[in-house]
Amino acid sequence: MSIALCVMMMALCTTNVMAETTKSDKNKLSREELANKRATGIANRLALDEQTTARFVATFMDYQKEVWALGPRVRNKDMAGKSDAEVEQTIKQGFDRSAKISKIREKYYGYYRQFLTPKQIQRVYAMERKAMHHKHAKKGHGTHRHHRRTA
Repeated sequence: MSIALCVMMMALCTTNVMAETTKSDKNKLSREELANKRATGIANRLALDEQTTARFVATFMDYQKEVWALGPRVRNKDMAGKSDAEVEQTIKQGFDRSAKISKIREKYYGYYRQFLTPKQIQRVYAMERKAMHHKHAKKGHGTHRHHRRTA
């Protein structure tokens, strides 16, 4: 009887652990799922109809895939031990990536413009910027402050 009770307790504990593991795995969304969730949220905040929402989400996902295809963003951390040439290369890579993203954004502005107004597109950009700022703040990058140089 006590052996049967121990076996049942072990089975119950194992089931709980497996359920928790499955639950935590489900909480980790892929970047595609996160982008889709973000696009759907933006469409909801813009109060788009069902057809426009579907079109926006598909276009937003295409946009994201093109940005992701550029590869990871160049990080400027740990530059203290780098040579001037390495730092300069990092800076130029950042300029190049920014220019490519700008071209992609301009391209997708044309697509968005087919079914969104300029004001709606501006709101999309603002919500996306806010989401990115929030993402960086969560990762511990803190807030980004831009200081204006004075003469």
